[in-house]
Amino acid sequence: MKFDDIIKERRSVRRFSSKKPKWEDIIEAIDAANKAPLAGNIYALRFILVDDKEKIKEMAEASQQKFIEQANYVFAVCTDKTSLVKSYDERGEIYARQQAGAAIENFLLKIVELGLSSCWVGAFVDDEVKRILEIPNDNENLQVEALLPVGYEMPGHKLKPKDANLDNILWFNKWKNKYMKEPNKPEAF
Repeated sequence: MKFDDIIKERRSVRRFSSKKPKWEDIIEAIDAANKAPLAGNIYALRFILVDDKEKIKEMAEASQQKFIEQANYVFAVCTDKTSLVKSYDERGEIYARQQAGAAIENFLLKIVELGLSSCWVGAFVDDEVKRILEIPNDNENLQVEALLPVGYEMPGHKLKPKDANLDNILWFNKWKNKYMKEPNKPEAF
């Protein structure tokens, strides 16, 4: 599949079939996530791949998103921002989030290439997810950034992703300037 096609095909899927993906495919997608850019070449990412159905059910409850229970796997993206904060102070927190976002997008695009589906879930009760995944809750540098349920999309539930019109989101050289160069203005006499 060509890269542009992968980007166009990627969307959030909330209906999974019971067919179980090969875990080797999920590992391949995690390897793609692992290749995300790093601020200062400092690695802050940690990944947890969950296939325990009871834990998946608990994560669905912690996020109030029942569809997660349908997935055979849930990929948790976490950060340990300790080294980034040590190197960049408060900017390190931002860099950890940026690193996680880049990793998540790599993962989601690779999942599409592999013929699988997922949904980026960022709304959940942090303390509950940490408890479920046995992440030390007393360390404020450890953060669960996202949960990504993975599976095969339920046939017949394909929704087209919503795209923003570039005219509404792209500006040049300053806020709300829609032109790369100012349009030619008639000269005053």
